[in-house]
Amino acid sequence: MTALDPRETRSADAREADQLAQLKAQLDPEAAAQVTSLADLAKLPVLRKSELSAAQAANPPFGGIPTKGITRLFQSPGPIYEPGGSGADWWRFSSALRAAGIGAGDVVQNTFSYHFTPAGAMFESAAIAVGAQVFAAGPGQTELQVRAAHDLGVTAYAGTPDYLGAIFAKADEMDVDLSGITKALVSGGPLFPPVRKAYADRGITCLQCYGTADVGNIAYETVADTPMIVDEGALVEIVTPGTGDPVTPGDIGEVVVTPLNPDYPLIRFATGDLSAIVQGTSPCGRTNMRLAGWKGRADQATKIKGMFVRPEQVASLVARHPEIARARIEVSHDGQRDEMVVKLETQASDEGVFAASIKEVLKLTGKIELVSPGALPRDGVVIADLR
Repeated sequence: MTALDPRETRSADAREADQLAQLKAQLDPEAAAQVTSLADLAKLPVLRKSELSAAQAANPPFGGIPTKGITRLFQSPGPIYEPGGSGADWWRFSSALRAAGIGAGDVVQNTFSYHFTPAGAMFESAAIAVGAQVFAAGPGQTELQVRAAHDLGVTAYAGTPDYLGAIFAKADEMDVDLSGITKALVSGGPLFPPVRKAYADRGITCLQCYGTADVGNIAYETVADTPMIVDEGALVEIVTPGTGDPVTPGDIGEVVVTPLNPDYPLIRFATGDLSAIVQGTSPCGRTNMRLAGWKGRADQATKIKGMFVRPEQVASLVARHPEIARARIEVSHDGQRDEMVVKLETQASDEGVFAASIKEVLKLTGKIELVSPGALPRDGVVIADLR
């Protein structure tokens, strides 16, 4: 078993003190003055992908975010431009590789793309950081992948969950023995239980990790089918979609990440993904926060009666009325037209007091339904499209 990084087993107080010091060092003086604990991150604005893309268009290439030591440039759809550095494990994926047992003596077949996006570079730099050799395969050309895996003595795979299965299917067709592959770290798609079991039946330990091109590694599995551990270099918040307000631990919300990376200090970057904090500690001995895995998308923008309604608008409606604890829009279709129901958690008894705000903020009218506090599901859904 790979030895744990001492940071992964430290106390909550020691972790907070260290991470807070790193965070304050990469904030501008005005923001740093507002942050005296990690909980104070919630005082700072959330940065959304649409805002980052617009800022980059106005101030290329990185929207005015101060950078240093940048040696690589990437482009993701949007477009959004991401920087990369040459420092060891710049995107911090080594923790995920070590959890999968990958290290010195391994040969990693890296099938993540090296084209435009940073995924290939992310996993290559991490593999080198843990002492492994890397076959820079990229995706595709499966028959050549099989030959190379055999000839190079590949022992570990990095790539999407499904592509490893395609490699093995081709190897079986070619009658090539790839039994040397016993470890896999996957990302970029769901790892379904039957897929994981199929790999286990071949003697492969397959774990998954979660990250983005913007912030790098966010969390990773340490034991199959258990919650992911948040990486020590990432501050993760779960907030109500469309806002920067943290949800109650255990509730589903949007994943907001602040990577502790002074080379490219993104602060409170909204990933657009939904997840939840899982209470308790991991059986692996790591002590950091745990995530429940991917629970859907937070970008629930929905066209209703020809108009887009977004989670940010729902958040604005709630902010106007202190007596509203939470809101949820449900849209259906009666066969002829869209129907919108605005459900409000409140102790108020007169829905009419909210009608003007709903029309002004949402630019639409609909049925208003008042429900008691706590009645709406804590599933991260702000706009439920039932059509």
